[in-house]
Amino acid sequence: MTPAQPILLASRSPQRRAILQQLGIPFEVAEPDYEELGEDPLEHAVGKARSVEGGKAPVLGVDTVVVCGGRTLGKPAYAGDAEHMLKVLAGATHDVVSGLCLRTTAWEEIHRETTRVTFRFLTARDIAAYMASEEWRERAGGYAIQGLGAGLVERIEGDYLNVVGLPAALLIRLLAGRFSGTYGYG
Repeated sequence: MTPAQPILLASRSPQRRAILQQLGIPFEVAEPDYEELGEDPLEHAVGKARSVEGGKAPVLGVDTVVVCGGRTLGKPAYAGDAEHMLKVLAGATHDVVSGLCLRTTAWEEIHRETTRVTFRFLTARDIAAYMASEEWRERAGGYAIQGLGAGLVERIEGDYLNVVGLPAALLIRLLAGRFSGTYGYG
């Protein structure tokens, strides 16, 4: 069996790279030429994937946001923004919503995946300690569940890796359906 052609990951995210490595899916990074305007992760995933010319290789674009009480929480711009986000999430259930676009020149799969996350009640000391960790930087919703942010979480319903940054179960289903056995699935 010949090795699978690497997927082109249209993303700058180290978390998405780590997840693909964890899953054993061969990939190469292709920096997307796309400016994120607005809050729709599906639109951003499609824009990222379409901005990369993949040739024969499948191109993967993903974007993730946190939605709590109807408000979209992207990546905090500064520490005060992150602290506010943590206060909003404290003791509440929120949705982590990812848009995913997997495409070739012949077809395109566009999907949305949602995972529900409930934070425990957070004290001012909890928030201060998390803020001091600096882990909030460049994280949708201002936290990283795969790190110290796990201590903020009481419950999760759905795909854990979606919260980290890539809806892995969805991606594997798509790869198994489109490339049965090629990427180790299906």
